[in-house]
Amino acid sequence: MNQTVVGIFDTATHAQQAAQQLKAAGFSLDDVDTISRDSKQGSNYYNNTGTTTEAAGDAAGRTGDSIGNFFSNLFGDDDDANRYSHVARNSHSMVTVHCKSADHAHKAAEIMDNAGALDVNEKAQQTGYKGNAMAAGNAAATTNDGVASAKVIEEKLQVGKRVEQTGGARLRSRIVERPVEASVRLREEHVSVDRKAVNRPATEADFDAFKEGNVEVTERAERAVVGKEARVVEEVTLGKKVTEHEEKIRETVRKTEVDVEQLGTKDVRNDQNRTK
Repeated sequence: MNQTVVGIFDTATHAQQAAQQLKAAGFSLDDVDTISRDSKQGSNYYNNTGTTTEAAGDAAGRTGDSIGNFFSNLFGDDDDANRYSHVARNSHSMVTVHCKSADHAHKAAEIMDNAGALDVNEKAQQTGYKGNAMAAGNAAATTNDGVASAKVIEEKLQVGKRVEQTGGARLRSRIVERPVEASVRLREEHVSVDRKAVNRPATEADFDAFKEGNVEVTERAERAVVGKEARVVEEVTLGKKVTEHEEKIRETVRKTEVDVEQLGTKDVRNDQNRTK
């Protein structure tokens, strides 16, 4: 499927760099045409590479609006042709590449995008174009055998999972003091002295005790003794339990819908010289 890829540049330097990158990528210079606007001829372009691929001005025949005719031949009389013509008139240089397959054309467009080809939509808005806002890349490709295509792009919903902290618990121990009371019964001994009057004859036992000496009786008392014993009275343990639940995700996805509109018959001039 033959395709013509067009890149529009603000400067001739960028256009020349794109042509050199195309050459380095394996494109034949016979299929690459670098064209720049002639400041003396206004909107007309001239071929400054000397290749066999004809420039936009040459392909359109140097009559009337050559750049407009060039893009009309590529796109037909629609908004794409008007928008690209408008951007080309407000730019300096273009690079056209004759490609023999869609992959070949995609590679050429990618090289020119990386070399600084203008975003046509953005440039059209900046320069006051008022046509329909249609999506376009930096470099445009069109087929030369009457076949055109539109890509249908559909978004798919992808749901994954991530783990995030939602809470938790921490054990922290500290020592507190509190007053306590306990009761204990204590015994005390006290010595008592009892004297009583006696009048009886003395006995042998009395005579044996009739001598000097000491008799002692001691007193004792109980005192409270305080001690402490540490005992484990409770254990606190942290653990986890896992639960699962199902959550329904609601989102919107986009899809390209392509409508086919049947066009009426019209007279289209087939210029075989615009690609070789």
